Amino acid sequence: MTISNDGPASMAVPSSEPQESTTSNGVTFASSAPEKLHGRAFYESIGSPKFVLAPMVDQSEFAWRMLSRSFMPASSPKDLLAYTPMLHARMFTETPKFRDAHFQPLRTSLASHPSSQSPPPDPYLDGNPSIDRPLFAQFCANNPAELLNAASYVAPFVDAVDLNLGCPQGIARKGKYGAFLQEDQQLIYSLINTLHTSLPVPVTAKIRILDTKEKTLEYAQNVLKAGASILTVHGRTREMKGHKTGLADWSMIRFLRESLPKETVLFANGNILRKEDITRCLAETGADGVMSAEGNLYDPAIFAEAPPVGEEGREYWRGRDGKGGWRMDAVFRRYMDILYTYVLETPAPARKPLYLPSDPEALEEKVEVEKEEEEEGPPKKKRKRGGNEKTSNPNLLAMQPHLFHLLRPLVSKHHNVRDALARSRAGDIAAFENVLQLVELAVKSGIKEYEDTNGRSWEEECERDERLKAVKENEEKADAKEKEGEKVEMDESSIETVRACKRPWWVVQPYVRPLPKEALAKGSLTLSKKEKAALEAASAAKGKENGVKDGLGTNGHVEVENLGDRKAQEEIEIPKEGLVCG
Repeated sequence: MTISNDGPASMAVPSSEPQESTTSNGVTFASSAPEKLHGRAFYESIGSPKFVLAPMVDQSEFAWRMLSRSFMPASSPKDLLAYTPMLHARMFTETPKFRDAHFQPLRTSLASHPSSQSPPPDPYLDGNPSIDRPLFAQFCANNPAELLNAASYVAPFVDAVDLNLGCPQGIARKGKYGAFLQEDQQLIYSLINTLHTSLPVPVTAKIRILDTKEKTLEYAQNVLKAGASILTVHGRTREMKGHKTGLADWSMIRFLRESLPKETVLFANGNILRKEDITRCLAETGADGVMSAEGNLYDPAIFAEAPPVGEEGREYWRGRDGKGGWRMDAVFRRYMDILYTYVLETPAPARKPLYLPSDPEALEEKVEVEKEEEEEGPPKKKRKRGGNEKTSNPNLLAMQPHLFHLLRPLVSKHHNVRDALARSRAGDIAAFENVLQLVELAVKSGIKEYEDTNGRSWEEECERDERLKAVKENEEKADAKEKEGEKVEMDESSIETVRACKRPWWVVQPYVRPLPKEALAKGSLTLSKKEKAALEAASAAKGKENGVKDGLGTNGHVEVENLGDRKAQEEIEIPKEGLVCG
């Protein structure tokens, strides 16, 4: 049955009951594909998840998705919907090496389009129905045929295919994809509608807001009319990126919720730093689900509830003020154990229980960790030692970037951990085990000092924190003005958020970016002449768009991939890790 393009249908009725068949490892698949569901009926069929792990370039790979899923209650594993990293449709279609390196549903290569009518043999990692569902695969594309070709490779292993219409990076502008398609609404319609009418699984899309509510509503309506089953809206414009990110506009998402048909499935994205933000976003936007990208990178347990008081165990720490978080050493261990179990398929090494102040005193065993060499010489020569072969496994390549996000507060204090992590090469598991041991020692020292000083050690650190000092100074100034009878208008600032999110350095926690105005004042953001002129124009006439210089965000880079054979290669630039696209 073909769903009409006049508007999103709620569901498509199966033509026959699917027959089940089972693979050699006991995983059950439908042997005959039913007609696909659409819209809310499809959303309900995957469990109506309210928590959504965003697609992130080289950062939402299988192992990280599994780590995020591991914090969800065993009774409701479908509460978390995850996306693959953004994949370049043309590269995925025409370069088998690229395809095999970025999507691994089977132990063998995806040499051709797999059949959706028969169960794939022995599912491996990506989209494994027993552990990695629900899962959407996201592509960037500007050619409907290329997009359909690429999507056909992944369709049997995922619940839906998503079109990236939100990537704001300069490389997306050069390649004409992501948010730089928004001026070509007919092409967007064609891309989505091609998948809607030809792919055996539903299509979804992720967009950014436009300058006005009216334009954004027309944009959303076009995406839904083309056949998108779920619409994700990032409440920032294309120009809001890097130091210019600023706050997402939830009111725009609320406007869409109230203006679009009630049956529309809507996800909200932006301003999600902690679990409390998810609850608030659901209430303020009326969205069906909330997507987290960067918030999840710093805290993979962002979607989880904290354990009740008295039931923290060894993985969760709670301070004397009742505030707490998941311990970095515990989350690091979980991550390593997932890699051992699923990626390396080898037992994790035996480890002692994580430290608790309540443990009985015993003779402390010395933990052997790799000592930093003091020899002089170029860093590159030191990095070559060890002879580890390069790996193309996406789960191993992502380890170091993930750990620098996860351990950010800890490595800023413990430079030995920072240096050891910086020296760890992808695939060198022994090096990362060494980093884990250093982290465990650091966390133990922090918790022990906290207990020995009755929490004073942490209070003193907070007193020295520059951004927390700014909160106090602002409050004192405001109090003084109020006493003098002056009206106090609080400027938009990130420092209140810093105070709400700040936790001891041994627990995972969000990174609060300075807002653009703060970055300008600090000197970490400079404007070009063109940008200054645009900013002045915007100040003089509200509603005009700020000029923004194209380019990459501060945390990412671009790599060149070769497409085709050696005789006639075409170079394509794709964004790499650190870029949270869309």
